[in-house]
Amino acid sequence: MTSNLLWKPDDDRRLRSLMARFMQASGHDGYEALHSWSVNSPEQFWALTWNFTGMTGDDGTNGDGTDGGAVIERGAEFADTRFFPAATLNIAENLLSRDDDGPAIIALDETGKRSEISWSDLHAAVGAAAAALAAHGVVAGSRVAAVAANTIETVIATIAVAALGGTVSTTSPDFGASGIIDRFGQIEPVLLLTCDGYSYGGKWFDTTAKMAEVAAALGDIPTLSLEAIATWTAPYTAAPLPATRYPFDQPWYVLYSSGTTGRPKCIEHRAGGVLLQHRKEQQLHCDIRPGDRVMYFTTTGWMMWNWLVSCLASGATIVLFDGQPFHPHGGVLFDVVDDEQVTLLGVSAKWIDAQRNAGASPRTTHSLASLRTICSTGSPLVPAGFDWVYEHVKTDVHLASIAGGTDLVACLMAGDPTSPVYSGEIQRPTLGMDTDSVGSGGASLRDQPGVPGELVCRTPFPSMPLRFIGDPDGSKYRAAYFERFPGMWAHGDFVSWTEHGGFVIHGRSDATLNPGGVRIGTSDIYRAVESLPEISESLAFGQNTDGGDVRIVLLVVPAPGVHLDDKLIGAVKSAIREQCSPRHVPAIVLAVADLPRTRSNKLVELAVADVVNGREVRNVEALANPEALWAIRDHPALH
Repeated sequence: MTSNLLWKPDDDRRLRSLMARFMQASGHDGYEALHSWSVNSPEQFWALTWNFTGMTGDDGTNGDGTDGGAVIERGAEFADTRFFPAATLNIAENLLSRDDDGPAIIALDETGKRSEISWSDLHAAVGAAAAALAAHGVVAGSRVAAVAANTIETVIATIAVAALGGTVSTTSPDFGASGIIDRFGQIEPVLLLTCDGYSYGGKWFDTTAKMAEVAAALGDIPTLSLEAIATWTAPYTAAPLPATRYPFDQPWYVLYSSGTTGRPKCIEHRAGGVLLQHRKEQQLHCDIRPGDRVMYFTTTGWMMWNWLVSCLASGATIVLFDGQPFHPHGGVLFDVVDDEQVTLLGVSAKWIDAQRNAGASPRTTHSLASLRTICSTGSPLVPAGFDWVYEHVKTDVHLASIAGGTDLVACLMAGDPTSPVYSGEIQRPTLGMDTDSVGSGGASLRDQPGVPGELVCRTPFPSMPLRFIGDPDGSKYRAAYFERFPGMWAHGDFVSWTEHGGFVIHGRSDATLNPGGVRIGTSDIYRAVESLPEISESLAFGQNTDGGDVRIVLLVVPAPGVHLDDKLIGAVKSAIREQCSPRHVPAIVLAVADLPRTRSNKLVELAVADVVNGREVRNVEALANPEALWAIRDHPALH
């Protein structure tokens, strides 16, 4: 396998990176040596990571992981391993890493509204909010649910809950009432935070009736409006920040599986493990430094929002954007980069594809002088997306394709600012994560670049979920990650190593196609199809046939003004045959107006396969556009 070299850091940039400084501190030269040490000597690695990234609190050890208190307490099973078992910390103390007049948070929305809060004012606002929440019954261990827009007020409330040792769970206000209730109804919150509405695509959506329905379904628990935060915190403006430090494994967040194949799983995450992972990824893999400005386009219902909030712990200003990322025009996020001097822009791979398909070339319309890093996640970024970034955005930007998920609120593979970027590849396994691709028997495919296997992590890591709520004996938790390959975390992705020590993701392993019994990853097909300018987007799935086999069906959204005729179908199949293999060629190619996706913009292959094959699609509320799913179900060519 050979990929095109797109970027290589010059010596000055490489040596100034935090990753290079961490290598020096560890005594290891080069990423491969550093990563090998990080997974073979985890006690020393995580102890150094705690100190190097500036974690505030008592780590419960003597600081170097060699004696004194334990850094890792190994359990009888993978899932029972604990990190920093004697450590204590307060999340708010870590996130409020500065106390000055510089901007801590800048918030913008699609209407052009802009607001800003300084570090010192953020300290005061969190102290007041924590006191107000305590007066409403929030204590250590309480769960608070929030239906929230991506605003400063939401961040304040989230930090305030954590300051009290509480757990917060957020969802985007564009979810339907039943989808919100499906999630929050399982976690028994003591308080509901709401928003009155939101703007999207130039339209205002009032949510007051929906919020009332949700509150009633949750047992009429106390409700506070985030828009009115100044009112309910006013009596507490002089309140100091809570100072209590809590255990490393204190619950911090509840996140949810996508919910497209059943009732969402409620995944409770530990505070110390998630924060430590985020600081490692942000400082080392993304080179985020004090004074940087970081914007990740996300809603509060996607784990990247939680990741973005953690950037405060590294002294970076976070830039929030609420609304449609193509409103009022396609270059709005690039406007924000220039206007706010953003240093890291985070987006989804689908956003990059949409820009590429629209023919955008921001390097000719924007300065982008401040931009050092672009992160992409949510789905695999196809080679054409990599190429577009370097041809049409910026030649000297570090494009870091990253991958992990809600299950760990962190990354299994990510960027490396000291190494080259190759088209179509995620650069590296993340430090401290023994990430691998394995065959059906669990043997590593590390020495077989290009051969797809199951994505696993071979050793425990700090941000393993604390538990699934509603799973008292842990059986569902263990079944989700550890039954496929005993002694390993099985993530559910189909991946291969590259000759450069990176990865290519071929799709979800549970959505992997099996025509004729041959395993095929859907992302391989997408890479080929979406390299054609006539195709905007595609989705492949398997349809059961009368003979007991599976045929590949490819749905495509043609580019504006393009008609899917026999000639274009032939071009699509030829591209797949040439770039993948004859086995990847779909039996049928159909044009559709839209593809169904979750509210975090992930295409739902499994839901499409279920609806076409006559299986129940549960929790349709998780979809942003369920009408697209029904249109596919009723397509005459599939009957």
